[in-house]
Amino acid sequence: MENKKEMRKWLDDFNLTHPLVIAGPCSAETEEQVLKIAHELKNSDVSIFRAGIWKPRTRPGGFEGVGEIGLKWLTKAKAETGLLMAVEVATAAHCKLALENNIDVLWIGARTTANPFAVQEIADTLKGTDKIVLVKNPVNPDMALWLGGVERLYAAGIKKLGVIHRGFSTYQKTKYRNIPEWQIPIELQNKFPDLPLIIDPSHITGNRNMILEVTQQALDLNYDGMIIETHIDPDNAWSDAAQQVTPTALKQIFKDLKIRNQHSDADEYTSKMTKLRANIDILDDNLLELLGKRMKIADQIGQVKKDANVAVLQSNRWVEIQEKMIAEGLKKGLTQEFVTKLFKEIHQESIGHQEKIINGL
Repeated sequence: MENKKEMRKWLDDFNLTHPLVIAGPCSAETEEQVLKIAHELKNSDVSIFRAGIWKPRTRPGGFEGVGEIGLKWLTKAKAETGLLMAVEVATAAHCKLALENNIDVLWIGARTTANPFAVQEIADTLKGTDKIVLVKNPVNPDMALWLGGVERLYAAGIKKLGVIHRGFSTYQKTKYRNIPEWQIPIELQNKFPDLPLIIDPSHITGNRNMILEVTQQALDLNYDGMIIETHIDPDNAWSDAAQQVTPTALKQIFKDLKIRNQHSDADEYTSKMTKLRANIDILDDNLLELLGKRMKIADQIGQVKKDANVAVLQSNRWVEIQEKMIAEGLKKGLTQEFVTKLFKEIHQESIGHQEKIINGL
């Protein structure tokens, strides 16, 4: 797939003075709920109303969506508000129903993106249509799989394309529901700058209180828009209650976001520096996260040494670490002096953690 300006023409056609906003409830629950939220979002920065009609859950037993009837509610919401309508599709059958009900935007969810067979069936079903299709990143951090979904749609003649960054699953406990792994969408953006990139802070955070922070981070990285889950009564939502915000809270987020100048007359130096510094901030956060995890392991080592009545300092092990890290650092363009200083400080901090454990401090 080549870089194609036509892929972002649909976005340019909105003629927005701010990033694209897609918003609405995680799930369409009732006709009244859908219409009430849609009217709350009318005449705001929201251009596209989203609602889950079919809800693929990790385990059975939970609310799995109202199904086809919800499409009728969206049709009515569109007629009353003028907002474009968006739904997630996971199968060819979903696509056919969405087309029959004139849904404007379809997105492919993370679980579906991970299945090339399902994506191909969707691409074949949508062939010849003029719909906007957005592809969420797969559950696991795999840029090739993510990009492969876009390529299958493009090969089917679908040109109004974009991608949604919703984070990646992890077995580790972090502050995120799905860790961002920012380097993956950044790499995709660098390779395909004309492919619209949209942040999904609701699924990345799983926490409504972090939505502003993650959205701002994405906009600083030159993302084109956001998709945010919005509910009239989030605490009583039928799915993903903790990550949804009220329409009022959403509008406040719009006010609090700092929108960087996107026009062609923007200062090139400022534009480039903003993005590069945002990249640095992300990497620094990752470094601290990794160092914190390393020290937790050092605590465990301290406990093992205490139980075995072994001394904290193991000189042979320290020499091994130094030699290995210096060699690896040189491969990555780092000087021996820098690597030595860095790991000396890390080693000292690790010893401090172990001494506290051994001495019962």
